Amino acid sequence: MTHRFVLDPELTAALRQQLVTLWTEVTNAGGAVGFVAPVSEDQVRPVADAAFAGIEHGPDRLLVGYAEDGAPAAFLIFADNRFALKDHWCVLKRVMVHPDRQGGGHGAALLAEAERIGRKLGLEALQVTVRGGLHLERFYQRCGYREVGRLPGALRLAPGDDRDEILMWLPLL
Repeated sequence: MTHRFVLDPELTAALRQQLVTLWTEVTNAGGAVGFVAPVSEDQVRPVADAAFAGIEHGPDRLLVGYAEDGAPAAFLIFADNRFALKDHWCVLKRVMVHPDRQGGGHGAALLAEAERIGRKLGLEALQVTVRGGLHLERFYQRCGYREVGRLPGALRLAPGDDRDEILMWLPLL
């Protein structure tokens, strides 16, 4: 597959709906993108709308990976730290690939594009937070990230199911 990425696409009503659908499908397939399955689009939409506001009105930026049919297959958000002392790096949030496309290099391609863009923007590092218990840190390590911190039991998925929040870091210099 050829990966086609677009930084800062116009957030039309159609694209918003496609991203909410993608986010819901990723979550319901077990993805760690801010929710615990099962979720509905009605549950995802308010969180997505808040994220879209940070993109539309700044300072956050959206990177979308498109499938051959033109539908969004992956996306992530470059989240600004909103703090001058951290202007030299940013956090990647809501990193996701459609469940039907996972395992085929799409996630690695998305992160490689984020790295390329980060360098072009003059950033010195990228950070991503990973939910423990899913071995996602291995994927990020293969993409060049290293674990720099862990908050034990910081994420409560359900009573008795606390997970570590793992901080991963990619220097760009």
